[in-house]
Amino acid sequence: MVDLTLERPGDHLFIRSVGEEGIQVVDDWHTRSIVVGVQRLIADWAPGSASDIEAEHLGIIFELQPEVVIVGTGQRQHFLAPELQMAFLGRGIGVEFMATRAACRTFNILVSEGRNAAAALIPPNA
Repeated sequence: MVDLTLERPGDHLFIRSVGEEGIQVVDDWHTRSIVVGVQRLIADWAPGSASDIEAEHLGIIFELQPEVVIVGTGQRQHFLAPELQMAFLGRGIGVEFMATRAACRTFNILVSEGRNAAAALIPPNA
């Protein structure tokens, strides 16, 4: 388990910890995939792995209207199909793909800088 922060860094959501047991957002643990925005958490996001992500799973992310989305793809970095990447870019939303632990750290940095970011996170053990 990696503790990312011990104190609440602001009035936004943040990822406190990530490990094999799941992802801790503020004080709550999540063992399934989630989407985290600056002020909103969507628990139990449908995809169980990066290869499960399909176009219909992206709408909930787009509702957050982020400027950038960090996709945590599990234990290792995976890229989504080009047409799914274009769904983000066509809306003017930047998108990055990385292992979930790195995605959690990156999300925290972005929101601490005041960025309107979102993270779509597959648990590391998926």
